[in-house]
Amino acid sequence: MAQFISFLLLVSLLAFAPLCFSRKQTGGYLYPQFYYHSCPGAHHIVQSVVAKAVAEDARMAASLLRLHFHDCFVKGCDGSVLLDSAKSILSEKGSIPNRHSARGFEVIDEIKAALEKECPQTVSCADILALAARDSTVLAGGPSWEVPLGRRDSRSASLSGSNNNIPAPNNTFQTILTKFKVQGLNVVDLVALSGSHTIGKARCVSFRQRLYNQSGNGKPDFTLDQSYAAQLRTRCPRSGGDQNLFFLDFASPTKFDNSYFKDILASKGLLSSDQVLFTQNEASMELVKKYAESNQLFFQQFAKSMISMGNISPLTGSRGEIRKNCRKINA
Repeated sequence: MAQFISFLLLVSLLAFAPLCFSRKQTGGYLYPQFYYHSCPGAHHIVQSVVAKAVAEDARMAASLLRLHFHDCFVKGCDGSVLLDSAKSILSEKGSIPNRHSARGFEVIDEIKAALEKECPQTVSCADILALAARDSTVLAGGPSWEVPLGRRDSRSASLSGSNNNIPAPNNTFQTILTKFKVQGLNVVDLVALSGSHTIGKARCVSFRQRLYNQSGNGKPDFTLDQSYAAQLRTRCPRSGGDQNLFFLDFASPTKFDNSYFKDILASKGLLSSDQVLFTQNEASMELVKKYAESNQLFFQQFAKSMISMGNISPLTGSRGEIRKNCRKINA
């Protein structure tokens, strides 16, 4: 009888909350209540470990959010970004977008260890990434949303997919949009999700090309505020300093808000991939203006777009596995 009631509840939830549910190529559903019975303490465990990590290092909020993004854009949201290299696996951690910059793996390890102690082989690493991304956003002052759950973990990784599918800081707008469309996302998702750059840092090597040798004259990119460029040059020289870190949003670097879009309007988007949202496409330009005007509108769309991104090709049902250790597949 209890199982029948649970089934009716699920059917009702599927009917009345379509935004929080996903049914992709796998034929399986993701839904926020997935662990309510099998691991009721899962949400609290993830949130508590993330809160501790962000309290110790504010940048960790952006790092955990980025891990979820880099996971979903390669083979779907399947935890593949967490795998270390092994006999049959070439880790995505060595890709151009991830090496020297992807971080937060130890935090995921800590969450997984706590969950394995509480409810062994129940909560997937892919779901941990999705929950940690939401909790990081909230802790930084951003919006919350119900995270659809039920993903399973991949038994493989794709180094080539990581190199080719994740948008690069120097990509043109059209290239970035194409990479989003391949994942089933649109221009609204692109602009809203780019707003995650309201927190976090970027390395000098990620934007140096904007500071020097534009059109062969050695001057900064004309779409970059020249006084801001001069300031950046002091710590980002023509050569060296590749690992020097700069706030993506200099106005409120650790607060999740819409000042990122205000920076873009002022020609102070740090990365080329930030500024092209305003200079290379009319639709994205209008969205930048709207989000700069309304923090509430940005928050609402960011939450929706994060749910959409988290729904990219999840493994469900009998596909994949629930890893005991997020860094390696089960024996």
